Amino acid sequence: MYNIRGNKQSQGTGHRPPGEDSPLIGEPQREEQPSPPDPSAPGKGPADSLKPTLKSSLTANLIQKAKRQNNTFPLFAEGLTRNRTAQEKALALEQQVLMLTKELKSQKELVRILHKALEAAQQEKRASSAYLAAAEDKDRLELVRHKVRQIADLGRRVEALEQEREILTQTASLLEQQVQELQQHVQLLMEKNQAKQQVICMLSEKVTQDFLHPPNQPPEPSDAADRDFLSQQEKMEHLKDDIEAYRTQNHFLNSEIHQVTKIWRRVAEKEKALLMKCAYLQAKNCQVESKYLAGLRRLQEAVGNEASECSELLRQLIQEALQWEASDASADGVELSPISEYDEYGFLTVPNYEVEDLKLLAKIQALEVRSHHLLAHEAVERPLRDRWAALGELTPSVELKQLLRAGVSCEHRPRVWRWLVHLRVQHLQAPGRYQELLSRGQACKHPAARQIELDLNRTFPNNKHFTCPTSSFPDKLRRVLLAFSWQNPSIGYCQGLNRLAAIALLVLDEEESAFWCLVAIVETIMPADYYSKTLTASQVDQRVLQDLLSEKLPRLMAHLGQHRVDLSFITFNWFLVVFADSLISNILLQVWDAFLYEGTKVLFRYALAIFKYNEEEILRLQDSLEIYQYLRFFTKTICNSGKLRNIAFNDMNPFPMKQLQQLRTVHRERLEAELRELEQFKAEYLETRASLVPVVPEGCTSEDEGEA
Repeated sequence: MYNIRGNKQSQGTGHRPPGEDSPLIGEPQREEQPSPPDPSAPGKGPADSLKPTLKSSLTANLIQKAKRQNNTFPLFAEGLTRNRTAQEKALALEQQVLMLTKELKSQKELVRILHKALEAAQQEKRASSAYLAAAEDKDRLELVRHKVRQIADLGRRVEALEQEREILTQTASLLEQQVQELQQHVQLLMEKNQAKQQVICMLSEKVTQDFLHPPNQPPEPSDAADRDFLSQQEKMEHLKDDIEAYRTQNHFLNSEIHQVTKIWRRVAEKEKALLMKCAYLQAKNCQVESKYLAGLRRLQEAVGNEASECSELLRQLIQEALQWEASDASADGVELSPISEYDEYGFLTVPNYEVEDLKLLAKIQALEVRSHHLLAHEAVERPLRDRWAALGELTPSVELKQLLRAGVSCEHRPRVWRWLVHLRVQHLQAPGRYQELLSRGQACKHPAARQIELDLNRTFPNNKHFTCPTSSFPDKLRRVLLAFSWQNPSIGYCQGLNRLAAIALLVLDEEESAFWCLVAIVETIMPADYYSKTLTASQVDQRVLQDLLSEKLPRLMAHLGQHRVDLSFITFNWFLVVFADSLISNILLQVWDAFLYEGTKVLFRYALAIFKYNEEEILRLQDSLEIYQYLRFFTKTICNSGKLRNIAFNDMNPFPMKQLQQLRTVHRERLEAELRELEQFKAEYLETRASLVPVVPEGCTSEDEGEA
């Protein structure tokens, strides 16, 4: 405002240096000069008529701008008064430069707008020229349609911009409301703050007045005030001394606590090392005892039933070994990770063999189980439990696949299995489906109910949850199997489903979760017709297993073929019940952990690994009867889960799924051809039998036929 007033005062006397405004006016004119129209276009388009108008308006606009600049901000030559300092002059010049820069920007913006208008006019001219140059009405109609489409497109864009503008307007109004609310809130806070400051000021003034002029208090004598001050100072000194003493005592106690903590940690580490050493020694002791008992068993097999002093001594040693328990060896010994009679899921930790000769084998197996448990407790189970605890939310990944192959800890297994089952049957699950199937079973008796009742008492006789009369698991299992028979009428019930459902019940402990686990196995994981009346897919998998055994273990298959041993008598049940009757419980559940995630490929891996694990033992047997007898129980002798898992997922590689699918396809075609041929033989036999006239020999007629 000061510069403007100065300019107005100096308008009469000031003059402008010549040629100073010409570059400012000439530069926009050079920038805004439009491009010449296309001389090849016929006729006089809108651009020709628009050109003089644009030039005249542009010239007039620039002249007005220049006049306004000259009137408002004249160049300071003689107009500045002499009493202004050099700093004010520089400030005025800077302001003038800023204003001119802004004006230049506005002129450039105007030039851009004019360029756009000129381009639009030229486009319209070209369109009109093309319309006039079109030879036929069809071409002109096409041009008109093109313009109509452009207009419609522009209309849609305008509508979209309008909607966007409305949305932005609403957003702006909401933001304005929020700003107003915040302003009101700030105003309230400021008022509160001001009120608090006023109260603080009033209280400060009151305290000051009370301190300077105490009300109704007689003035104390100077001696009494000095004595009181000295006593207070003495008390403060005593308190400082007490604080210093407490600080020194605190430092001492902290150092003592630190030393005691270090000693305690050192003792705890020594105790942990001693416990691990003790566990290792106990495991080694169990292994030595197991080898001793195995040696006694081999001597017993070598001696046989010969009546001699050696056989009598051998029988006595075996009897003592069966009666001896490790806990009785030392009454004051340390018991590490004791092995109870039943595991976490109610299975017997040591198999109860009915044959008297196999009791020594059961004792050997118990010692091996204890040895592996002691060695794996600290080295494997605890790190695995920590990894599962740190995993968090479950998502399909390579890390999860490796963890599932290593096995899930007991406390995390129900959660992991529920997630795996939901992953399989989420397209089949419906709220209230299980209760609906149960109510249907109560209203109408299923034909398979009788077979289910017969199989309930034969489910896991080595598990206390299914053998105890007061247990609720048999009733739960009955309801799950009946619900599944209504869920899948094409299967209804098949022997083996009771064991699958029982495993799911033991882990998940909920009927509905166990039911959906059974549905996931039968309807999504296993191939179709696996549990049908013909068991077609099960027979196909047995033939595929024979091919894989011949490929991976040729020496073993040659030995079994030499003695004419058919492995399908043993392995058929493995696949049907997913090893439920074959492996000990901790290895069985590890197989199920990987099986629920990866599918049937895990069954082939573990079947091959079991034979590889016991290959040398089988090769030593030279009689088919002995081989069959050994194959009946040899899976129960596997105790080292880490070794079996390493064989299944490392030694059996490569194991592509494509090869498995191809083998299944080939053997399914062969099996179906064999079944068709068998049906043809059956039909021919029945036809031949029906064509024959039954002939009754003389003297074989009954009395009734004779009377007739």
